[in-house]
Amino acid sequence: MLFKLSWNNMKKSIKDYSIYFLTLVLGVAIFYMFNSIDSQQAMLQVSQSQREIIKLMISMLGFVSVFVAVILGLLIVYANNFLINRRKKEFGIYMSLGMGRRQISKIILMETIFVGIISLVIGIVVGVFASQFMSVLVAKMFEADMSEFQFVFSSDACIKTCIYFAVMYVAVMIFNTFTVSKYKLINLLNAQKKNEKVKIKNPFLCILVFLLAITMLGYAYWKVTADVNSLNTADKLLPPILMGIVSTVLIFWSLSGFIIQIVQKMKNTYLKGTNMFVLRQINNKINTMVASMSVICLMLFMTISILSSSLALRNTMGRELVEMTPVDLNLYKTANLPESYMKYGREVKTTEAQREDSRHSIKETLKNNGLDMNVLKDIVEIPIYASKNLTWNDFFGSKLEKVKAKFPMLAYDTAEEIVKISDYNKIAKLYGIDQYELKDDEYIILCDFTSMEEVRNEALADGNNSLTIAGKQYKSKYNECKSGFILMSTSHTNTGIILVPDNCPLTDDMKEMFLLVANYNASTDEEREKIEDMFTSGDSGFIQNLANNGLEIDGFTKTSLIEASVGIAAIVTFIAIYLGVIFLIASSAILALKQLTDSSDNKQRYTILRKIGCDEKMINKALFRQIGIFFGVPLVLAIIHSIFGIQFAIKFMSGLASEKDLLPSAVATVVIIGVIYGAYFLATYFGSKNIIKEEE
Repeated sequence: MLFKLSWNNMKKSIKDYSIYFLTLVLGVAIFYMFNSIDSQQAMLQVSQSQREIIKLMISMLGFVSVFVAVILGLLIVYANNFLINRRKKEFGIYMSLGMGRRQISKIILMETIFVGIISLVIGIVVGVFASQFMSVLVAKMFEADMSEFQFVFSSDACIKTCIYFAVMYVAVMIFNTFTVSKYKLINLLNAQKKNEKVKIKNPFLCILVFLLAITMLGYAYWKVTADVNSLNTADKLLPPILMGIVSTVLIFWSLSGFIIQIVQKMKNTYLKGTNMFVLRQINNKINTMVASMSVICLMLFMTISILSSSLALRNTMGRELVEMTPVDLNLYKTANLPESYMKYGREVKTTEAQREDSRHSIKETLKNNGLDMNVLKDIVEIPIYASKNLTWNDFFGSKLEKVKAKFPMLAYDTAEEIVKISDYNKIAKLYGIDQYELKDDEYIILCDFTSMEEVRNEALADGNNSLTIAGKQYKSKYNECKSGFILMSTSHTNTGIILVPDNCPLTDDMKEMFLLVANYNASTDEEREKIEDMFTSGDSGFIQNLANNGLEIDGFTKTSLIEASVGIAAIVTFIAIYLGVIFLIASSAILALKQLTDSSDNKQRYTILRKIGCDEKMINKALFRQIGIFFGVPLVLAIIHSIFGIQFAIKFMSGLASEKDLLPSAVATVVIIGVIYGAYFLATYFGSKNIIKEEE
């Protein structure tokens, strides 16, 4: 009998379960999608290094899934609590007919199991089909060959999803049993007659609190944007964050206290149509859920910021990758090795063979260790100079103290790198970037790392920054840094190179390193892969010869840089989307459930509206505006937070993400939020519409 009663109750209350059901299905589908990536990677034709990156990404997503499961578990408990409160009168009738708390708990248990099984099955089905698109996205990000792509069901992801959600439902069942055990018959029967207590706030106090919150928020915004360079340690970053959180809470606390007072003075607006009713309803909602609205606002802020920043990072890295990897190979080695030097905080002693090799060019080292130089073409090798007599301290000169005050964390005793103009132009020509000219008494600073470029430009701005290089005085040709680089990278990371005339008296003992750039002498992909292996595979005869002789040559290839960059972008993007969507679902579901609860509690008020002459069109319009404002207020404040939060993130990731890539990432974020947040908004509206139409 209890089974039949539970089944009929679930079918009868299906509209009550719509938001709960939607949340569960989305949660299950997303959980399955992000845990099934490994099932498709075997079908993708990727390199071994890319396969390792995908494994790392899958491992990290596994850890994130635990956090996601906790969020979804709390959300399910919250949603389930809404359903129980919605049916208190029904449970009171059961108890008045002689049914005990244990039997009521069994009914709730069976209903929860029914809904859970149905949503789990549908969620996994949705997730299985959606995961195929996820696999396509993975393949596209890793530029994989999809010739062997096929429809795949991940049994591991399915089992993992079932286990995680089974644990969540056990927690829900325990919570339900505990909740029902506290019920008293009189409270259940009178549940609908009880309203939340709303405390009337002093409008003057609310205005003061609101102004205080706005002031705090404005200061926090200023700190993370205009004064971001001062936030170079965790203890300095924490105060603006706390100010943002506290001011958000204070804004929602004060809103309900004075907004209604202001609108009441606007008689034409306040008394028009159902505005008075809508305003009162919104005022009561915000007044009774200050903490919830604040948390929702902050979660939406995190969603917008995480999605926009991560997508901007990916777009920037993808765009700059082409520019920053113009050739196939960069090799470099230290010149003039001493008998010992410090490396990673420890002293390293060198051998006679290493010291002897450090005096020879990289080409000589390659030939001496068995590399056929015919595998390379467009070879350019240059020396890079440095001297302890020319450091960042010397470069900043009279402006050193001012720069140190703004950027105290920089290593100002770092030696400047020096390159002769003709050597640089050889590389620039091969890279296809700007070449430069110098007079005998001029120098140029090349720098493309954004934050460092700003620092150096301060020193160059007045045009009086002269440097002594190898005993000779030089003046800056330009009042700002010029763009350029000599080492390939995944992004603009050149912190500074000084170009000097060819007649600059640089000596051999000032040589810091040798740099060789080249392309592969190959016409097919197979030939390129073979040459690539010579420089990257531990089984390569050339690398083994280096190891046997106790020698090292550092460097990287275009392919390895691209794969590493794509891997980082993929990991950041997938984790950001995973967390962002979960935060968005949680925020939307909490708002939806609160609105549905209020619609149920306030059903009699809508009946009164009908009795005083409001037609269904006016009532539905009032309901729509009420829900729109309720959903819109935390979103609007979250968007304002995000405008400054994203600016901070872009500056914090200086050199990795660019402001010019914010627009497409912002558009993508708007689409994601519009789909999910909009779906919950519409589901809430239609659900509330059905509730207020119910018979008394």
